[in-house]
Amino acid sequence: MGEPLPKVAGGAQHSSDFVGRPVRTLRVKMVLLGSSGVGKSSLVLRFVKDEFKDESPTVGCAYLTRLVHLSNITLRFEIWDTAGQEKYHSVTQLYYRGAHAALLVYDISKRETFIRAQLWLKELEKQYIPGSTVIWLIGNKGDLDQHREVSVQEGQSLANDRGLFFTETSALSGDQVSELLLGVAHRVYECIGAEQGGLSEWQETTLVDQRHNNSFNPFGSCCKAGP
Repeated sequence: MGEPLPKVAGGAQHSSDFVGRPVRTLRVKMVLLGSSGVGKSSLVLRFVKDEFKDESPTVGCAYLTRLVHLSNITLRFEIWDTAGQEKYHSVTQLYYRGAHAALLVYDISKRETFIRAQLWLKELEKQYIPGSTVIWLIGNKGDLDQHREVSVQEGQSLANDRGLFFTETSALSGDQVSELLLGVAHRVYECIGAEQGGLSEWQETTLVDQRHNNSFNPFGSCCKAGP
């Protein structure tokens, strides 16, 4: 579970890199879970724009998309960034049902967020069928290593015990973020995409009107990647 992530030169590839290539596009629902302030929104912004900026706490849930190209397939990640505040807990459960990938994020400099991630995991396990969701434990804010309260070994041990994948990242510096997304893409396609009915094919007609999405998306339409 803790093997090195795929190396990505310059990050995962965008759709413009593969213009004209006749590949199928499959839809992947990915959700980010974790306490408020652990950097979930910052990770998403790195995923879709390779940028970093301080963000206000997410209200309810934000929705963004990102295309990731593998050797013979394109995955359209539909990313749900959930609010970490306790008052939104019952609402966020609606968003992670049916997720193909779930990222459990904690802040390596705040032990309570690591404990909270384990509670999120228990909730998630009530909603998914084993084998239907790729779950990745993420120790974010690796740039705060000098203030670390959760060791790499603790994160890896939890992942090993619960059958999760594990990576430490820094949304601030971008370290391991592109590699993480590509790693998730490979695992989802290997574990779910090849199964009959595992991932549905994306067609332009399946798009939801973004005007409605932006009403609860603090990033707005400017951060939408992909078609």
